[in-house]
Amino acid sequence: MNITLWVFQGLAALAFVYSGWLKAFQHDKAKASWGWAKDVPKGLVVFIGLAELLGAIGLIVPQALNVAPVLAPIAATALAAVVLFGAVLHLTRKEYREIGVNAVFILLAAVVAIGRFL
Repeated sequence: MNITLWVFQGLAALAFVYSGWLKAFQHDKAKASWGWAKDVPKGLVVFIGLAELLGAIGLIVPQALNVAPVLAPIAATALAAVVLFGAVLHLTRKEYREIGVNAVFILLAAVVAIGRFL
């Protein structure tokens, strides 16, 4: 089970690093990739990106170093919440195609959170 959780943590971390990097440091690419990024203030997009990057670090580092490993499931829970809010935004904008991506991200984060809390 531990190996499976590490695989999920790695996949989730990679996904959130990619997404967070675009939002935080490549705003023009984010706007080109995601329609919502054009309509949301740049500061909010950057904030979401930084939160995703910090969350990705929180998924891996505490568990890998065995220093406060409880932070990994907390980070996973926080990331799932961020993505859930994103899914709500997509629903209000009728961007139904994007919700599938949100569902995958939520699933990855939820599996890590549940698995590591147990």
